[in-house]
Amino acid sequence: MSSTEDYPESAGAESRTLAGLETRLVECRACPRLVAWREETALVKRAAFREWEYWGRPVPGFGPANAAMVITGLAPAAHGGNRTGRMFTGDVAGDLLFATLHELGLASRPTATHRGDGLELYGVRVTAPVHCAPPANRPTTAERDTCRPWLARELQLLRPTARSVVVLGGFGWQASLPALRQAGWDLPRPRPPFGHGARTTLASTDGSADALTVFGCYHVSQRNVFTGRLTPAMLREVLAQAARTAGLPVP
Repeated sequence: MSSTEDYPESAGAESRTLAGLETRLVECRACPRLVAWREETALVKRAAFREWEYWGRPVPGFGPANAAMVITGLAPAAHGGNRTGRMFTGDVAGDLLFATLHELGLASRPTATHRGDGLELYGVRVTAPVHCAPPANRPTTAERDTCRPWLARELQLLRPTARSVVVLGGFGWQASLPALRQAGWDLPRPRPPFGHGARTTLASTDGSADALTVFGCYHVSQRNVFTGRLTPAMLREVLAQAARTAGLPVP
């Protein structure tokens, strides 16, 4: 039997489907600080959500198992994904992300409020390198590395169909590149630096999958949006490029 610390790697390796991966993921307790924070937040709650029953567990990826395009960010928000149980759902970041995906014809509705709201993604899967809400939105390096097997296995299971990845933010970029390598794509040397609009194409390590194009984009955080560092037009441009690269129809 694997230890709590080894659980992400062993459970990920045992998962043969994304549904199976999600079932194992939500039981993870490998990072004591994150477990304590997500559960405390779910108990104390924010006043505006005092009637909610918080999710309070690791938040799995969301979207079809045959997605051609993957979006990965940082981690769930304490009162967003940690409350609703779905990535980018219930916070300002998700408001912009899903509205833009809907505008591009990649989401069934422009808003995301809770797991049962009827939202569907078309050809797109949304995930993160860290699946538990971290204090101050800052996972430690050790927590990032402990959680990596989940993202690596998710990407590996998406290899047959994935053609593009949009990475939101510098933290996500640094965390996602090693996961992509573990999932079976070669990384160029030196590693490409993060930047909004950055673009690099990774070849499959064994030739069994198509090349994957990775796009960098500023994170859809409240701070970036409110200060204008990331505008809706900037986000739309990157998502549209990534969708077209993945072969998804966008206007």
